[in-house]
Amino acid sequence: MATNKVLHIQPITLNKRIKSGDDICLVDVREDWEYSLTSIKGSTHIPLNELADRVQEIMFEEEIAVYCHHGERAYLGAQVLIDSGFKKVYHLTGGIDAWSQVVDPEVPRYKSESF
Repeated sequence: MATNKVLHIQPITLNKRIKSGDDICLVDVREDWEYSLTSIKGSTHIPLNELADRVQEIMFEEEIAVYCHHGERAYLGAQVLIDSGFKKVYHLTGGIDAWSQVVDPEVPRYKSESF
């Protein structure tokens, strides 16, 4: 039996899908201090270290796109969701940093602190 794996989605593609009305749940897995700086409009904030315990908050979503600052934590978060039984989970390539560069320059960029 094939296991589900994390899918990848580019910022421009995700933006087009959202604008066309596709129902994709955005999950931001960054830390609280990062979320307080900026976020993608309409996203749900669940820090990566809380994700496994809080999947019930998004359990009825069919498609989920996970993002962080640059993409590494989002990939781990997407894997957590796949392991929790979600079928269609995307990792936003380049994270919110790429989103601010190619989709929405109103989303401020920031430098990472050490995690």
